[in-house]
Amino acid sequence: MKKITDYENKKVLVLGLAKSGVSAAKLLHELGALVTVNDFKQFDQNPEAQDLLTLGIRVVTGGHPIELLDEDFSLIVKNPGIPYTNPLVEKAISMNLPVLTEVELAYQIAECPIIGITGTNGKTTTTTMIGLLLNADRKSGTARLAGNIGYPASEVAEGANSSDDIVMELSSFQLMGIQTFRPKIAVITNIYEAHLDYHGSRAEYVKAKWAIQENMQENDFLVLNWNQQELQELSKTTKAAIIPFSTKEKVAGAYLVDGKIYYKEEYIMLAAELGVPGSHNIENALAAISVAKLKETPTDVIRKTLTVFTGVPHRTQYVGEIAGRKFYNDSKATNILATEMALSGFDHSSLILLAGGLDRGNSFDELIPSLKGVKAIILFGETKDKLHKAAVEAGIKTIHLTENVQTAVHEAYDFSEKNDTILLSPACASWDQYPNFELRGEAFIQAMHQLKDIEK
Repeated sequence: MKKITDYENKKVLVLGLAKSGVSAAKLLHELGALVTVNDFKQFDQNPEAQDLLTLGIRVVTGGHPIELLDEDFSLIVKNPGIPYTNPLVEKAISMNLPVLTEVELAYQIAECPIIGITGTNGKTTTTTMIGLLLNADRKSGTARLAGNIGYPASEVAEGANSSDDIVMELSSFQLMGIQTFRPKIAVITNIYEAHLDYHGSRAEYVKAKWAIQENMQENDFLVLNWNQQELQELSKTTKAAIIPFSTKEKVAGAYLVDGKIYYKEEYIMLAAELGVPGSHNIENALAAISVAKLKETPTDVIRKTLTVFTGVPHRTQYVGEIAGRKFYNDSKATNILATEMALSGFDHSSLILLAGGLDRGNSFDELIPSLKGVKAIILFGETKDKLHKAAVEAGIKTIHLTENVQTAVHEAYDFSEKNDTILLSPACASWDQYPNFELRGEAFIQAMHQLKDIEK
């Protein structure tokens, strides 16, 4: 990493721990800062804070006292999950204290290029695809995944050297805390309405996403989804060189024509050869191919890599086949839009959909057009009655209500036939029955494996 001196003897407040906060605190301590860590969790239940204390880092736990700001800090490094409406954060901003996220620290110390990926949907899949493509047939260095994908950006940057690439998934929350952050290549997969409870308005959400390019220059590359008119308009305001991708028209980047994927008129592969289903995954692949081509990855390597990539866990992930029935886990589909995208990738006449979960007060009328033609639907959780209404309006003949994901898998299998597909794509958050979407997806996979054992 770069040995920067910007933080020597500077008083820095790290607000909120979790993985990114711990990494930021350790890095700042190593860079000579006078670090105070403040976390809401009580000290006796806070192993991260206990660990930092043994390193000589000051910790304040059990709340976020505004009085901390009397201590003349130079800046704050904030956990992305803490909203800007937090009283301590609001007070800091009113005092003109810089409030950063740890991706800014990662950029400041990184010796190698950063490829930043953001968007409403598809970030993790696209980030994973890019990492795989850049590591396939690589002669030196490593493409290192970082950021919102689960690896603290500052920790990854600390371990990277000049021959590496950092492939960084970035949320809108993280991008709100940057100052000098400048990726060599940036990707915006798409922008839809999301996280309005955090941002307050769609305009503020879009502003946060668009911040990924604010420091980019003419020799940097911005990969944009040209299917979206909004991104076409925003592209007029950046200094970066635009690389568009589209499934609707031929563009000066990656595009789909007659089921074939091209990059700047060079044939890459058939869309049907992609190892992950769905029109949304074609878009993800086009974005990833654009980055791979900018990094001079050979076409045959791209084709081989994307053919065998079967998805990120819980994101339209192919998990196995039993007696001719294929099982896909899309537990990450926690909203209607994500389920609509998943449904677009399958033949409805042989599709059995498993859906339901936390009731956030919304109806499912938007989902009705995407449900038409589905062979059967199994519903569970708080929203099963609302989804039942939508399924009836969509004309689905076979509708079952059940207890949870596990029972849904068994019921789906009981009346499925050879060549059917059983898809978990809930269109709802998991918190009514499962602590997170990952555990819900694991429950689906475990239930499938139980069926396998019965079939043996």
